[in-house]
Formats: sequence, C-alpha cells, structure tokens
Amino acid sequence: MSLPPEKASELKQLIHQQLSKMDVHGRIREILAETIREELAPDQQQLSTEDLIKALRRRGIIDDVMKELNFVTDSVDQELPSSPKQTVCFTDRQSTLLKKSDGTRMADSTTMLSISDPVHMVLIKTDIFGETTLVASYFLEWRSVLGSENGVTSLTVELMGVGTESKVSVGILNIKLEMYPPLNQTLSQEVVNTQLALERQKTAEKERLFLVYAKQWWREYLQIRPSHNSRLVKIFAQDENGINRPVCSYIKPLRAGRLLDTPRQAARFVNVLGYERAPVIGGGGKQEQWCTLLAFLCRNKGDCEDHANLLCSLLLGYGLEAFVCVGTKAKGIPHAWVMTCGTDGTVTFWESLTGHRYIHKPVNPDESPVAEQPKPLYPYRTIGCVFNHQMFLGNCQPSDSVEICVFDLNDESKWKPMSEEAIKSVCAPGATTSLPPFPPLCASTIDASVTSNEIEMQLRLLVSEHRKDLGLTTVWEDQLSYLLSPALASYEFERTTSISAGNEEFQDAIRRAVPDGHTFKGFPIHFVYRNARRAFATCLRSPFCEEIICCRGDQVRLAVRVRVFTYPESACAVWIMFACKYRSVL
Repeated sequence: MSLPPEKASELKQLIHQQLSKMDVHGRIREILAETIREELAPDQQQLSTEDLIKALRRRGIIDDVMKELNFVTDSVDQELPSSPKQTVCFTDRQSTLLKKSDGTRMADSTTMLSISDPVHMVLIKTDIFGETTLVASYFLEWRSVLGSENGVTSLTVELMGVGTESKVSVGILNIKLEMYPPLNQTLSQEVVNTQLALERQKTAEKERLFLVYAKQWWREYLQIRPSHNSRLVKIFAQDENGINRPVCSYIKPLRAGRLLDTPRQAARFVNVLGYERAPVIGGGGKQEQWCTLLAFLCRNKGDCEDHANLLCSLLLGYGLEAFVCVGTKAKGIPHAWVMTCGTDGTVTFWESLTGHRYIHKPVNPDESPVAEQPKPLYPYRTIGCVFNHQMFLGNCQPSDSVEICVFDLNDESKWKPMSEEAIKSVCAPGATTSLPPFPPLCASTIDASVTSNEIEMQLRLLVSEHRKDLGLTTVWEDQLSYLLSPALASYEFERTTSISAGNEEFQDAIRRAVPDGHTFKGFPIHFVYRNARRAFATCLRSPFCEEIICCRGDQVRLAVRVRVFTYPESACAVWIMFACKYRSVL
C-alpha cells in the first residue's frame, strides 16, 4: 500500500520542517568541521562518506533524527513514497518505495528506471537589494546514473537563458550524481538508453496526437461562429524555456499542509508574491511566458498567469471546483484570474494579484431597460476560456462579455469542452509529457518579530536624517508607536478575510493618547518587500505621508510601526504606519 501523492507531499513537508527545527544541517556541518580538524591526517585530501557517517553515528545525530521521525503504520510491510525537496527539487510520482523497517533498503534499479520525473533545477540571481532574477531553468535526466559503474557518474550540461533569451547560453554546469545508499545491482547502460529512447518516442507520439486533436477542436470551435477567432482561447502556453505546453499541465491540486489554513489565506499568500510582467525586447505588446511553479516560487514573483495558476492549484487542493479564466480587463488588456463554482451554483471570481473576491451575477441582456440589473464590481470585461488540470472549455456563447456570460459549464451549447481523455494523455500525473509533480510549499524562514524591528529601526534613521536635512529635530514617542500595532494587524486581517475588526479599540486608544488641543495624523501603507530604503522613498511620494514625516509645529512627536506577516516560501506582507501628534497653534 502506498500513500496518495497529496499525502506524500504533506509527509515530506512535515519531515522537512522537523529537520529544520532540529537544525540537522547545522549540526552536520559542525561535526564535519570537527572531524576534519581532529581526525583527518595531513596527507589525506578529503573525508570519505563512510568516515562522515561513522562520525554522525558516534555523536548520535542519526539516532536523534530517527527518534524524531516516527511513522505509525498498520502493517510492517507498508511502503512509503519518498521524494526530498531541497534547493533542487526531485519528486517522485511513480512510487519510489523506501522500506520503513531499518532505513537501509530502497527501491531496486529496475523500479527506479521506471521513474520518469526529471530533476528540476532553477538558477536564481539575487542582487544586494534582495531583488531576484530567473537566470535558467533546467530539467535534468538523472537515470544515466543507474547504468554507471559504482553508482557514480559525472555530467556536463549547458544552461540556457529564459524567455526571449532561451536560445542563449548562460553557462556550463558540472554535475556529479551518486546513488546513496549504493545500488545492489546496476543496470547496463544499454538498458538505460533503450528505456529513455522508448519514453521519448512515446512522449513524441502523445504530443503529436494531442496536437492533431487540438487543431481539430479549434476548427470545430471556429465553425460555430467566425468571430470566435478573436477570442482569447489559449490551448498552449510557452514556459520559461520557450517550450509550448498545454495550459492544463500548469495546474495540479496543491495541498499547503499546515502552512495555510483556508482558501482565503491561500489567496492572500498568492497576492503577496510579487507581480512582474515578462520582459519585452522592443515593441509589439506583451511577451509570452508562463512559469513552471518551481521557477515562480523560487524567484517569488511572476505575471498574472503565474499567480492565477498557483491560486487555482491551491483552491483545488482545498476541494473547491476551481478554474483559471483567460480573458481581458479594461481597455482590452489580456488577463488571467480564477473562478470557483459552488454546489449551489454560485460563481466566485478570485483576483490573484489583489486577493479580492467577486460574486458573479449575470446581467440579462433581454431584460427591459428600466429593470434593475446587478452592477458588476469586478474589473473583467471578456472571457475566452476556462481550464484546470482535467478540463478545458471554450466560451461559445454569442457574446464573450463577462457580465452577461452564463457559467453553466455542463451546457455544451455555451461552453465547448475538450476531451478529458485527450487532456489526461498529456497532463495527468504519470504522463511522460507532463511537468514534474509540484513541490510542497516550504515554511517561511523569516523571523517576523526580528524583521519588523529591523525595518522599523532603519525607517527611524531614515526619517531622522530626512528631517535633519530640512533643519528639523526629531522626537520619537515609543508608546504612540506601540499603539499603532492593532491597526496594522486589523488591516492584514481584513485583507485575508474581507472582515473589518478591531478598529474601535484602536481609535479609543489613540483618543486617550492624544491630549486635548493636539492633532493626530496617521498614514498606513502596504508592501510585499522588506527593503526599508525603497519603502521610504515610495512613502515620500505620497503628499499625505510626506506631510507627516516633515511635520512642523509645537510639541511634535513622531511614531512609526512596522509589522511583517510571514507566509510560505518566505513571502511576506509588510505593513508600515507613520504617525505624528502636535499641538495645534492658530
């Protein structure tokens, strides 16, 4: 009996968190340093793996880890899937089986040869300001190591750029692959090469058949109404490497484990990931580039399609019927958002860039002009298609206007579906043409209290220097700064739940803290980055905030409060409030 993929994902996440909590990697580094210092002879050049394992056992590290990681199972022979996620993600979906009994037995070479998932490597560049840039994304075929002598092989791969630079080399990477523990029996290189060749043929045939089917589906769609040619019906999309993939392959149900508790919290997490359009060289409109999930999460920012794909995957993980919608918003700008269909027929739009939710109530175009009609609050204008990991439907209603669109997806006179079997052949888990399984989300490594305090101290210094340049003195009031905390917590709670709470207590505390005859002013602002200098420069562009920072008067007291709210993958929402109080002088 093996765990389903979603359970295996949650298990891996728990193990990763436990190892981080125990600081296993730090302890291993310390022991490695001690062993090299104390036991390595001057004529030895390197420490063997066996020596390191002995040192770890001698100091009880392995025993400590095994005591913490206790699996409760119904059967001694039950097998658990294993797929570690580190900086380079390697995830199994075709049952890599590790026996739980003694921790030393693993799948044989034949079983491992059947695992077609590549190792996805993402190269990110981070500048001194913390800004990230996606440099390269590479899918490594690792199974050549199964046919190598002693289970060790070395590879040299050329990394190519992304987007418009996907044909430009960015460097050479030397990789050493080693099976650990070593395989009892290795395969011949001929067997490995034959397996890989057969898979490539199978993949090419599946892709060819799906392309033939997609062309036929598109011809039928255009025959319904010639004007359909101008609708945004997107069947394929290019990834960061310039490879065309079915849009359904970008979606897979994703469970957040214990990192996100509700669908609305998941929407807030996606919202605080940075927004950045794919760079365009020259004119000609928007550059086409959808990112794979690992590349998107590693750089912590992406386009609207990346946000919508992630949010849809998370909502599917919560058991909702979710779809990505492709259409336009104001001024005909192409856009992607998420839609959920309730069991009661309620259709809800989720804007992945803001976290806002909108209930869709269609307008009846045949209704009398004097009749009262629902007024749309959402920013969307047209819709061409909707899709998730199993379904793709093109909008074939007379008008593609969102406000009069009927979202009865089972009505084929309104929505033309693609064959679910055709989609499954190239997008389902286990299909050699699909992307590797999504990696589990990682818990935040940011200490919210420490980071909040650091940013606050930096902002105080920046404000003091700015006022000094203006010839003004600066007096900070710590108590007033502290009283701003409930307001910032209330703002984040409202962004997550759409419920306002706690504002009454905040206002009452401020009234008590500001004496009669004094004036209080406050300015809250929200960021998704932790660069204090960049945030301060942005705040000064607001006339109201500048008025507070540059306040002149009698008995001027300044306050600033920073509150960092952390989310998975080291994403965060940073709330800042500047405030001042002063004696009013006529």
